Amino acid sequence: MDPAVWSALSALLGAVVGGGISYLLNRQQLANQLRVQQETHKVEFMAETTARHFLAHKSFTDRSFETLRNHLGGFTDDELRRILVRAGAIRVYRADGSEWWRLLSRMEEFIERKQLDEIAREI
Repeated sequence: MDPAVWSALSALLGAVVGGGISYLLNRQQLANQLRVQQETHKVEFMAETTARHFLAHKSFTDRSFETLRNHLGGFTDDELRRILVRAGAIRVYRADGSEWWRLLSRMEEFIERKQLDEIAREI
């Protein structure tokens, strides 16, 4: 083979190996930074995780704000609402004026249940 081809192939191989090593090191550094940030903001992170847990329960698509406030103590009402929004929840007011929360990802399930309830009432 021509020396120019060998030179080009070795340069390409060096770039690929160097790029791969750089990618792996950056990926590891990013994962480490994420762990550090989670430890720094552990209270908020765990509160979001707990809120998601309560809102993802099989039997209940909605949870009242009072229930969530009782289980996630130590936060003001506005702080708790921010945590719920970060967890992916939306607020709904019922006819009696009470505040309820549900995960946005469970809207389809909520609509299906509502439709089934309406069909059951008609029968």
